[in-house]
Amino acid sequence: MDPRDDLLKLENQLCFALVTAARNVVALYRPVLEPLGLTHPQYLVMLALWEEAPRSLGALADDLAMEPATLSPLVKRLEAQGRVTRSRRPGDERVLEIGLTDEGRALRRLALDVPGQIMQRTGMDAVALAALRDGLVPFAGGRLRDETRVAAF
Repeated sequence: MDPRDDLLKLENQLCFALVTAARNVVALYRPVLEPLGLTHPQYLVMLALWEEAPRSLGALADDLAMEPATLSPLVKRLEAQGRVTRSRRPGDERVLEIGLTDEGRALRRLALDVPGQIMQRTGMDAVALAALRDGLVPFAGGRLRDETRVAAF
């Protein structure tokens, strides 16, 4: 028996643990986001827009680590819900700008309860969740901008 055989066990695979965790995180957020009328990907879009809006579809896609073609249908659905606007940038019609409506801005107040609900459902506090998130940075393309942040999960 080769001593490296354990390295190929499914339970020892980082990739399997991450894929399973990602699927479970989305499932964890689902019942918390349903009352807000958001899917998990839509929630991520709204989080980015609450930080900065308006912004171009390309910039939003970059910040969310998504392709613009993948993001566009999400934005269209949010627009149909009355939460965001899509408009061409004056002076450069090639750029599609995504902004927030009054309803989209108001939704932020309701979303303030999401992190607390996630902490309650996981039994983890903000410090533990931040440490977990920060530990994933090497696998997320280093997307964490401020490594001292605690409350962004």
